[in-house]
Amino acid sequence: MPDATPELTHLRLERPSEGVALLTLDNPEMRNAMSDEMTSSWVAAVDELAADRSVRVVVVTGAGSAFCSGGNTSWIASEPDATVDALRDRMMPFYRAWLSVRRLEVPTIAAVNGHAIGAGLCLAMACDIRYAAAGARLGVPFTRLGMHAGMAGTWLLPEIVGAAAARDLLLTGRVVDADEALRLGLVSRVMEPGTFLDDVLATAAEVAATAPIATRLTKLALADGGHADFESALQWEALAQPVTLATEDLQEGIAAAREKRAPVFRGR
Repeated sequence: MPDATPELTHLRLERPSEGVALLTLDNPEMRNAMSDEMTSSWVAAVDELAADRSVRVVVVTGAGSAFCSGGNTSWIASEPDATVDALRDRMMPFYRAWLSVRRLEVPTIAAVNGHAIGAGLCLAMACDIRYAAAGARLGVPFTRLGMHAGMAGTWLLPEIVGAAAARDLLLTGRVVDADEALRLGLVSRVMEPGTFLDDVLATAAEVAATAPIATRLTKLALADGGHADFESALQWEALAQPVTLATEDLQEGIAAAREKRAPVFRGR
């Protein structure tokens, strides 16, 4: 575990229960827009979590009424004479900074407590699982602002909801409520707002209690749309499953099932 937690601005990093890390975008006055300070803090926090072997699941949420209203576009509007090269040089590091959550080996959960718009929704889509509070609204209205989608939105959205629904959302720029997001497969569950974060953290604790080697390998198997074909899946599983069968956690899981108790997995 790292010796010290980095200083964070517009971002909070907490450990609400064993194995669970909670990242809270914390600039509610700006609806958690991705400021430069928040972006730098995000990179530092992800680096810390990536190095901490005690972390088994990461939850991302927003402070206040919004999850994230997206990138801070005020600087774009204030630089009408900026060249394409200059803007590209600024946007690519921004994309990579926020999408760094995808390099975490543990499961990640986006707790979409309120509106997730533009790059804010792309951040949620970069997580493995998305849960939404009733009343949240989600969308990628880039074209309505006169811009192309960014932060891998044109890759992430089709991968999650399919090509037809992605075309609808990206080309119309319309924003959907949590219930429609559930029907589209954009989120996996819609929960009551009053107990939303507690309910998500309870689910995160369940994930943290699973065998970490098996969970990490499963996340890897499902990455970027999963295996290329059926045979690739069989070949991967014929290697990955024996890896887990050789662990102490497998023996613990079997013993716990026989003894009708909760297993205690140690990641070895």
